[in-house]
Amino acid sequence: MGMKSYLKRVVKYIIKEHKASIVKPEIVQKTPSEMLKNKNILITGGGHGLGYYMAKKLASENAKVIITGRSEEKLKKAVNEIGNDIEYMVYDVKKCDTNFIKTIYDKFGQIDCLINNAGISLHEDNMLNVTLEGFQNQFDTNLKGAYFLAQEYIKEIRKRKQKKGNIIFISSERGNQCDDIPYGLTKVAMNSLVEGMSRRFYREGIRVNAVAPGITASDMTNIKREEDLYCDYNASRRFFMPEEVAEIVAFMVSDCSQCISGEVIHCDAGNHLNPWFK
Repeated sequence: MGMKSYLKRVVKYIIKEHKASIVKPEIVQKTPSEMLKNKNILITGGGHGLGYYMAKKLASENAKVIITGRSEEKLKKAVNEIGNDIEYMVYDVKKCDTNFIKTIYDKFGQIDCLINNAGISLHEDNMLNVTLEGFQNQFDTNLKGAYFLAQEYIKEIRKRKQKKGNIIFISSERGNQCDDIPYGLTKVAMNSLVEGMSRRFYREGIRVNAVAPGITASDMTNIKREEDLYCDYNASRRFFMPEEVAEIVAFMVSDCSQCISGEVIHCDAGNHLNPWFK
């Protein structure tokens, strides 16, 4: 440490009246099969689409996965197909049940990572087609539900004196673009929320990030994974597969990414960027 830096710390100590702390970060390095071992991960909207493939990937990395959704039939089907250490609980994020996170903790011990994935899009094309009911439904599911689930998770972490927490929001490339329909607007707000929460809670050991996929073959987009994925208006010239996004999510869940917080990780080959050239 140089003399200038040392003097700054001494001055800070005198002004703030506290002892300057010595920080020694833990460097985490793990083999792929050990990255998520002994972690309990809660995924909303995990019965189908992107949530399903995230659950499948995380379970394959030895995590304990709990998936939620509104349809018990879809949840049961997902659990039977994945077949690893995975369970489900029927839950509608729009209800904002303040006891839900506590129920998960009481049953599974703790939650190491909350993945706010549940979301809907009504594909209205432009604001003239948006209804009041549709607007409310998308905001309640995509933003309000995720917001209050994250709030309850943080409260439970504090209550139980859990040393670490991890929240991942599933955003979209639309979150970095101007928009006039509810789906895109919820993702814009979500990206801001990620940054705000990270600044507020990282010092408590709680990381907050978002993963923002491009257009992905899923139930929401109606793009069939077995068909031609060519797309001329994407920077990648193709649509993406949910397994690709799940790989990024697995890294963000792991402690190997512990220095990353407040970030929106785009999985769209840079399609959200707006270059001056074409």
